[in-house]
Amino acid sequence: MAGLDQKSPNVLLQSLCCRITGKSEAEVAHQFQYAVRVVGSNYAPTIERDEFLVSEKIKKELLKQRREGDAALFSELHRKLQTQVSLLFQIPWCICILVLALKGEPIENLCVGSYGALFAQALPRDAHSTPFYCTRPGSLPLSYTERSGPGGAQISTSMGTSGISSLGVYSLNGPTPTPQPLLAGHPPQTAGQQLGSRLAWALPNTSALAPTSRAPLGPPPLSTRTPRPRHDGDLTGELWVGEAALVRDILYVFQGIDGKFIKMSNADNCYKIDSKVVLCKSLRDTSSRLADLGWLHNKIRKYTDSRSLDRAFGLVGQSFCASLHQELKEYYRLLAVLHSQLQVEDDQGVNLGVESSLTLRRLLVWTYDPKVRLKTLAALVDFCQGRKGGELASAVHAYGKTGDPQMRALVQHILSLVSHPILNFLYRWIYDGELEDTYHEFFVASDPTVKTDRLWHDKYSLRKSMIPTFITMDQARKVLLIGKSINFLHQVCHDRTSPGKITPASKSTDSPKDAAELLSDLEGAFQGKIDAAYFETSKYLLNVLNQNYLLLEHLQAMRRYLLLGQGDFIRHLMDLLKPELARPATTLYQHNLTGILETAVRATNAQYDNAEILKRLDVRLLEVSPGDTGWDVFSLDYHVEGPIATVFTRECMSHYLRVFNFLWRAKRMEYILTDIWKGQMCNAKLLKSMPELSGVLHQCHILANEMVHFIHQMQYYITFEVLECCWDELWNKVEKAQDLDHIIAAHEEFLDSVISRCLLDTNSRSLLNQLRAIFDQIIEFQSAQDSLYRSALEELTLRLQYEERKKQRDSEGEWGVTAEQEAEENRRIQEFQETIPKMRSQLRILTHFYQGIVQQFLVLIMTSPDESLRFLSFRLDFNEHYRARDPRLRASLGATRGRRPSNI
Repeated sequence: MAGLDQKSPNVLLQSLCCRITGKSEAEVAHQFQYAVRVVGSNYAPTIERDEFLVSEKIKKELLKQRREGDAALFSELHRKLQTQVSLLFQIPWCICILVLALKGEPIENLCVGSYGALFAQALPRDAHSTPFYCTRPGSLPLSYTERSGPGGAQISTSMGTSGISSLGVYSLNGPTPTPQPLLAGHPPQTAGQQLGSRLAWALPNTSALAPTSRAPLGPPPLSTRTPRPRHDGDLTGELWVGEAALVRDILYVFQGIDGKFIKMSNADNCYKIDSKVVLCKSLRDTSSRLADLGWLHNKIRKYTDSRSLDRAFGLVGQSFCASLHQELKEYYRLLAVLHSQLQVEDDQGVNLGVESSLTLRRLLVWTYDPKVRLKTLAALVDFCQGRKGGELASAVHAYGKTGDPQMRALVQHILSLVSHPILNFLYRWIYDGELEDTYHEFFVASDPTVKTDRLWHDKYSLRKSMIPTFITMDQARKVLLIGKSINFLHQVCHDRTSPGKITPASKSTDSPKDAAELLSDLEGAFQGKIDAAYFETSKYLLNVLNQNYLLLEHLQAMRRYLLLGQGDFIRHLMDLLKPELARPATTLYQHNLTGILETAVRATNAQYDNAEILKRLDVRLLEVSPGDTGWDVFSLDYHVEGPIATVFTRECMSHYLRVFNFLWRAKRMEYILTDIWKGQMCNAKLLKSMPELSGVLHQCHILANEMVHFIHQMQYYITFEVLECCWDELWNKVEKAQDLDHIIAAHEEFLDSVISRCLLDTNSRSLLNQLRAIFDQIIEFQSAQDSLYRSALEELTLRLQYEERKKQRDSEGEWGVTAEQEAEENRRIQEFQETIPKMRSQLRILTHFYQGIVQQFLVLIMTSPDESLRFLSFRLDFNEHYRARDPRLRASLGATRGRRPSNI
């Protein structure tokens, strides 16, 4: 037995044939080939019944020969064999048939039923509507049904998703010859590889003899089926051809090879029968219908041959070609079986008309389902022309949206193969941050020319045309963010944590079957994988930015220093900078201003800020224009680099600079008006002795109060309604942000809102010009009042000195003043009094210009679409002082009140 175990099954089977027949190996060649077919056959429908009857027949034969002991031994061996081969339940029955066949029993007597008459009958009425099914490799049959054919025969059908040779009919007339490559010497076949070989048992045969070789796939050899042209037709050039010759031609047309009578017509782009061939209409129509299969085959084969050599087609395209090749492979298995059957009939001399012979009608039935599949593939090839990568996958996915379950299953199978490279790209990207997309097939694109500081914004982007339709835009955005976050951590943050520790990698799509399972649950498992990787990676990145790079602290520093949120620091800085900034801008030196800035930091609560923040705070001088003072060119600056520069980009810092200059100028107006008020309060008692100035001083008080009211309302609007409200919205969004993009978007939205509501955008240019004109009027008023007080104080000093000299001379017993001194004093007083009307006129002009600018500003903000600005106009003109002066304000105010915003 040890020696037998080392021999192959073929050797053992050949030895068995020699032992039973008592002949040599050369003499049992036919019996050996037939034995191989019997052992390898699939008799699924009536195995138990046939096995029992065949085993009983063997026992009867042994009893007839008076071999009771052998009959008992056979029964015992048969029982043991049944218990040992429960999975391969066909083997006991096949061996029983083999034993009887080797004893010379006719094959017709070995089977219980006959399937030979099944295909000789006319095509059933529902032949074109009832599909034949097959089983896809790696999957369970979707359904099994049985129909009774003539004579009690059973037809077994099963359905799957791949394999064009989908005919699953098994004949009980006995096994038929199998093509030589499918016989001994080949390794065990998989379920998908058996599809073509199973079809061999569907083709009926009435002879037990085996062929010696299969028909070649070249031009047909001469045989008994070769048609002979009739001599009486030579005069007319007509050629009479039988159905057998058409069958042979059709089999070669199936492969895209021109037959003897059916050839490809390039002009009409179809197969045509030679016009000299005389055929009846039914045979010609049937042949034309069958020839369509060859045209479909050529169309698919042409596409695969041209694209398989195109490396730029990419992995997705090659997978698509591989799926087409797989379908064609199953189709070729069917053709191999048909060629084998044709060769068997030629070798055995089977005449046309026998119930088991190949006919055009039987070919039409057996190729019905393969033709449907090839039509689907050909249409898919047309639909996918010019596409690659994710766009190709989208085309395949869109073509699968059909109500035909068989077509949908076929397209889903192809989609699983096509999407396999895309899913591999995707998992490599979200778990390792690696992008190996040589042929630009993936929907994530990378620009290698982008520098590290712009990695987050510019290096990676979405190719929207390559996003498969089975992946939503939200999923694609998350996929982009995951890989981008991993690369940002490694290249910008210099974080050396491996991606596996950030996001534990789950099972990837190791095979198209895994891809198919994943695609079948896009809203479940697939979405879960993406969400898990997205949340873990984004959370880790935000933690690194907040803990290692103090992102939130830098954001608050921008609010405190560049948006003037640190009030004590800003006020003290203005006090220290006042002497310097009052000088011409060309005389300023940055190192002097930097020293003042450091003094202001040490003297206020700003000294308690993080040293990492304070060292980034600096002074910046803007471009100097002729006539500028230090107030016009001074600005604070905040240096950012590294990962935080991703949030605080150059564009953002330029926005901060614009807002700072606006706020600094508005703060300066408040500072100036404070000095004006202090001057008025300090000089009010001193100038009581000069009653001629009371009117002018009263006019100054009125104008100053108007300006103070305007600036206070503007400061309230900017500080509370703009900055504080926008900052609160920003901080809430930052706390709820799930990824860095959310923070960047919230920060940019905050800056845009501040720019817009502070009248710094292009739409508010006219308002900003009016506001700057008002600020200029305040500066002019300060100059005018300072000049008034300076003249008045000089005059008051001279008058006090005159009175002091007069008292001193009186105390010395002399006349207080001489007539000349008194005349001189009166002349000087007269000259001073003559300047008062000029001062009053200057103030009146200043007041007129100021009120005109304010009125124009009110008209503009009353018609503004911003509701906050319209409410600001009510506060600026709370007593309708300006409304009474300008009829435009009455019209604008009436229109505004009539409009009444819907949300009030």
